[in-house]
Amino acid sequence: MTGLKVPRDRTIATATALLVGVAIGSVVVPMFANTDPLGVGDIAATGLVPPLGRDAEGAFHLLGTDRFGRDLFVRMMLAGRISLFIGVVGSLLAATLGTLIGAVAGARGGLIDRAIMAITDAFLGIPRLVLLLLAVAFWQPGISTVLIVLVATGWMGVARIVRGEVQGVRARPYVEAAVSIGASRRRVLWLHILPNAVGPAIVAATLGVGNAILLESGLSFLGLGIQPPDPSWGNMISGGRDLIVTAPWVALVPGVALILTVLAATLLGDGLRDMLAGEGAGTARVVSERA
Repeated sequence: MTGLKVPRDRTIATATALLVGVAIGSVVVPMFANTDPLGVGDIAATGLVPPLGRDAEGAFHLLGTDRFGRDLFVRMMLAGRISLFIGVVGSLLAATLGTLIGAVAGARGGLIDRAIMAITDAFLGIPRLVLLLLAVAFWQPGISTVLIVLVATGWMGVARIVRGEVQGVRARPYVEAAVSIGASRRRVLWLHILPNAVGPAIVAATLGVGNAILLESGLSFLGLGIQPPDPSWGNMISGGRDLIVTAPWVALVPGVALILTVLAATLLGDGLRDMLAGEGAGTARVVSERA
């Protein structure tokens, strides 16, 4: 048990530290930066400075500059603020909506359950990328549009997970005891069933953060998400793809940031899932020993 627990805890700690570091950096770095991450500088003097280099005006640039003389480190951190906000908020809202829908379906059962699951399966049968492209084609690209699209296309998996958990919890003795003493259906659902069924939904929401960031970056790369001059890792990669030979750092810097952030969110979700599974196995073993 100890040999399995230590790597898992270390993975969770490392992933959490990386995400927290990106979050803090995305707030602090643009706030105290000496350069404007949105403004265009003297292109001839400050454009395409390599990492760890100085421009013609003597300013040091940790990760270099883009073609417009903007510091890539500052822009990367500012883009991280937008990407993390969209990823976390979009995933939380989608998980909340999915939890509510799944809880209602699992608790009510019968015709309501079948109707909700039929609608859920219909949405799951449509490719998410197609829905994303259709939505941004009809609405003006921006943060609010991306959030709405992420929530509208991300609740189905959580709803199915929560529905299954709710149906399992409903059969437990303490729920039957609460019903036998006259507790209302709503009280039983909110106080006894949901608190014991949201664990997998939390894991799904954590895993969804990386997926949401990746989808937002993909939309921004295609020009359908965050619009310049506001930076996003996706549109920063898109803006540097034609410089991949002459100035590769322009596209590689936001690309590496995107990969590390998505990887950290995925590892954190996997760690939480393993922890939840381990706790469930431990509880089952204790019950078996007592029996």
